[in-house]
Amino acid sequence: MLGDMHEDVERCVRAVQSKDARFDGWFFTGVVTTGIYCRPSCPAVPPKPSNMRFYPSAAAAQQAGFRACKRCRPDTSPGSPEWNHRADAVARAMRLIADGVVDRDGVPGLAARLGYSTRQIERQLNAELGAGPLALARAQRAQTARLLIETTTLPMSDVAFAAGFASIRAFNDTVREVFALTPTQLRDRVARGAPAAASGTLSLRLPFRAPLTPDNLFGHLAATAVPGVEEWRGGAYRRTLRLPHGPGIATLRPTPDHVACTLRLADMRDLTIAISRCRRLLDLDADPVAVDDLLRADPVLAPLVDKAPGRRVPRTVDAAEFAVRAVLGQQVSTAAARTHAARLVTAHGEPADDPDGGLTHLFPTPDALADLDPEKLAFPKARRATLTGLVRALAGGEIDLGLGCDRDAARARLAGLPGFGPWTVEMIAMRALGDPDAFVPGDLGVRLAAAELGLPATPAALTRRAAAWRPWRAYAVQYLWATGDHPINHLPA
Repeated sequence: MLGDMHEDVERCVRAVQSKDARFDGWFFTGVVTTGIYCRPSCPAVPPKPSNMRFYPSAAAAQQAGFRACKRCRPDTSPGSPEWNHRADAVARAMRLIADGVVDRDGVPGLAARLGYSTRQIERQLNAELGAGPLALARAQRAQTARLLIETTTLPMSDVAFAAGFASIRAFNDTVREVFALTPTQLRDRVARGAPAAASGTLSLRLPFRAPLTPDNLFGHLAATAVPGVEEWRGGAYRRTLRLPHGPGIATLRPTPDHVACTLRLADMRDLTIAISRCRRLLDLDADPVAVDDLLRADPVLAPLVDKAPGRRVPRTVDAAEFAVRAVLGQQVSTAAARTHAARLVTAHGEPADDPDGGLTHLFPTPDALADLDPEKLAFPKARRATLTGLVRALAGGEIDLGLGCDRDAARARLAGLPGFGPWTVEMIAMRALGDPDAFVPGDLGVRLAAAELGLPATPAALTRRAAAWRPWRAYAVQYLWATGDHPINHLPA
């Protein structure tokens, strides 16, 4: 299993010697003669195998006394795909740490969300990642600090607290220890900062593992965009973000080797969380080589994969929002679903300020929707009951769809709500819960693709046929959807 790759010394050495970028984020290489740690694809001359040490996380390499390489910047490599595809406690913990839970609520807050004791979580993370939750969060804070130092003109004191440090001293000590430079020296190495960042705007690059086909990813987000909350403008997908310290706006534009990201934040303390949610939305930590290799083994899917490899699953920045939108989309067209969602946004969403475009609102929270009048909803009575039942369950905490949730438990609770059939449950599992094996055999687009490709037509038979696609059936759905001539499969003009 790739998650244990750092223990396979021979394989790690081969990856480093071949500068294989596919393994960036899977493991990190410490070089004992220089005291630095690198990503596998570092452009420097590979060290002797006897001088290499391998670690499962940047935090583990830092705890072992290594500092980050200035050439390959290992702290900015894509995250491990393990944390998105796995559903165990360690993976759930890593998703929550990336979303800033440790910085906001401490290790006890992390443990409480997972239903474990603090000691259990620390033991499991140390056993698998060589570092505990505090060290992992510290490594993330260091990465955020570096980003702010090098790309903004914010005062160092503002950088420290925006990155999540409790004090200036902790900020200075961490930056020196991780990067072997003071914060001022880090900034001096960059020609100039971005003045606009001082007012809450930051531009950065989101890396991913190649290949990436953006058509269905951005096409899906643009075609289903809720007016006021999302839009396609100037070749980029834009949307509002609900963040812990205030609203934000993300602008995401695909390029051949990265996703260009511009964030406008009310409070820079939300930077790490905003980046994490944008990466999750675009499924940027996926391992397309592993996914495509398995799907290509099916002779029916192989031509689709070869034609446009690296398809991602369009996900969401807010699981509760997507669950509401999934109900609104039951048995209606994409345009009708957008119209229903826009009405909810206008009536119950919080206003948002967007100087650069047409975004006007944040999508309403379950609490904001808890008192909506079903009689004012312009769709059938049964679907009104489905929506109000979901909203009550989310607002009352009966269903947890958060990053640290148990996917099987969430599925079971959703299935127990009135009006929730397999399509709705699996669509939420695919796009809101991030389950890479979610499957919607009854979806109209999937059924049409199956008929065209000669696959079984009934959901039961197609599910049996799709067993060979596990654990990547959600990606198989993207390839099946892409066979149709629908706006979700094309970048807007």
